Amino acid sequence: MNPLFRNDRAGEFPNSWYAASADIPDKRAVLKGQHQADVCIIGAGFTGLTAALRLAEKGFDVTVIDAHRAGFGASGRNGGQVGTGYNWDQASLAKKMGEGPARAVWDLAEMAKADIAELATKYAPEARLTPGVAHGAYSQKEIREIHEDCEYQAKTYGYTLNEPLDQAAFNDLVKTDKYRGGALDMGAGHIHPLRYALGLACAAEAAGITIYEGSPVHNVTKGDPAKVQTDKGYVMAKHVIFAGNGYLPNIEDKIAARVMPINSFICATEPLGDRAAEVLSRDIAVADDKFVVNYYRISEDKRFLFGGRENYGIGFPKDISTKLIERMKNLFPQLKGVGIDYVWGGTLGITMTRLPCVQRIEPNIWSGAGFSGHGVALSGFTGRVIAEAIAGQEEKFDALSKLPVPPFPGGSTFRMPLLTLAMTWYALRDRLGV
Repeated sequence: MNPLFRNDRAGEFPNSWYAASADIPDKRAVLKGQHQADVCIIGAGFTGLTAALRLAEKGFDVTVIDAHRAGFGASGRNGGQVGTGYNWDQASLAKKMGEGPARAVWDLAEMAKADIAELATKYAPEARLTPGVAHGAYSQKEIREIHEDCEYQAKTYGYTLNEPLDQAAFNDLVKTDKYRGGALDMGAGHIHPLRYALGLACAAEAAGITIYEGSPVHNVTKGDPAKVQTDKGYVMAKHVIFAGNGYLPNIEDKIAARVMPINSFICATEPLGDRAAEVLSRDIAVADDKFVVNYYRISEDKRFLFGGRENYGIGFPKDISTKLIERMKNLFPQLKGVGIDYVWGGTLGITMTRLPCVQRIEPNIWSGAGFSGHGVALSGFTGRVIAEAIAGQEEKFDALSKLPVPPFPGGSTFRMPLLTLAMTWYALRDRLGV
């Protein structure tokens, strides 16, 4: 089943608070006929658009193709959290990869945050990039792990912006008694992701890049040049970048074997006004330590944006709101009775290790995917890294491609049932507090 059309109407943004609070441009042209480009990029999200911008700066002729709209996928409907590092703590990465490679990918993740700050300031100030992400823990064991990670970051990398917090300090920020402590990272941040994606798209076009919408790719013929085929046309390109992440159909086995689509969901309450301070005392984003993460923040118009509740089939469940809202009210009982104005879902790509999958599939075919819910900064930066590699500067690409990302057992055929079985166990573990 094609994830591009299972849950959405072709070319229509979901009924999200993001879409309601952004200036949506007119639809762009559909790709028709024969075209040529130095680089053809499949997917107009953070990865593809950032790659396009960086390639244009280097003088490449770039064509971007999207099945729906620029910013339509995960890039335009995620939690907006610009995190530090990866889904592993750095000590574990160092143990797995070695101190040198772990330091290299840490430095790249820091560059990723700086990169999104630069691009947002230049091309999308309306996206309101704001510092501050807190990480909550439910148990003493989790608190110890979070605090040890803060200490490791400070001691090993000189990163002192991630402050460990005890229960009193954390509960002063996040108004729930469920957490036992955590940390506040003022080097991380949050952003309106759709406004950011739309800003990148406008900047790309201003740089001379052509973006085609409503043009799903169904085949890429490898070669030099490669041929990127859509329903109504094709592009002959010296290089191809796969940048579809969880929305990429199974048109490249080397990606499908390591990256699997899953869904996550977000709701937005009615504007809370002064009551917003009863949930969060500062304008920060929050994520917690459950395997199926809760993530949330207050919007600029004082709505509570709350996300979580993954599901592991391609299709959304018939009712995406009930369990999500239950999770929200379990954490924040003070929100009982508050109106819910928007509920939406989106598809992301995950890997076995929850680390990004950065691949050179052929000498002229590249891919960045599997950001596993940690991609607001990392996905766009991966686009930059691929752009630099195409231009002959491969050091950053080589470092990211060393992240440990094995294929799913059974490849793309059995990845979904096996992961669903595993996630059932993790959900039960979370529920029981094991």
